[in-house]
Amino acid sequence: MSDKQSILGRIAQLAKANIHVLLDQAEDPRKMADRLIRDYNSSIVKAEETAVAVMADLRLMEHDQREDVEAVGAWGAQALAASRKADELRASGQGEEADKFDGLARVALERQLEHEKEAKAAGPIIATQQEIVERLSSGLEEMRAKLSELRTRHDELVARATSVRTQGMLTDALQNIDVFDPAGELSRFEDVVRREEARAMGQPELAESSLDAQFARFTDFTTDAEIEARLAALKSGA
Repeated sequence: MSDKQSILGRIAQLAKANIHVLLDQAEDPRKMADRLIRDYNSSIVKAEETAVAVMADLRLMEHDQREDVEAVGAWGAQALAASRKADELRASGQGEEADKFDGLARVALERQLEHEKEAKAAGPIIATQQEIVERLSSGLEEMRAKLSELRTRHDELVARATSVRTQGMLTDALQNIDVFDPAGELSRFEDVVRREEARAMGQPELAESSLDAQFARFTDFTTDAEIEARLAALKSGA
């Protein structure tokens, strides 16, 4: 089997593969997705290399065929010119010279026939190469699309696995906390919060109480001074 047939078969196999079924049936979908991504990447690289080589061969064949077609026309023109010259020479009685130009016309026609055969023979080969290029191009498009699906599915699997792992860690953490235990972490945390709230509420009250006490002491001081003044007035007989 040729390299072209091998890579075409590989492309056809991967392009027809139902990646979603393969992943759903896999024991470890993430590992299967990783392996498929590697396979698709490798096959795409090989297919691209083959496509470039086939395209290069195709362009060379097409170039050679165009040259053959052009040569057919050129040798045909030379054969016609030589034949007409022979006719002119023969009409003027120069038979020997005319035979020479007829010989040149035959050589030109022989060359023309050779190029016609080569151009005709190249036709089916070129058509085959064109078909291979089309199949490679189509297969590459399908494989790239499936590779994109694979990567998307792989990212989804990774996200799901991460979510499951995170959920498991959260579940384990919650299992270690007894919400019904007054001495548990949640209860202790709640006590701390309540104390902080009470402290925050008590600070304004404390400030207000302190201020009232200061005014009370000031009032008591004023009253004592008034009493002492009146007592002094009584003693002086005022």
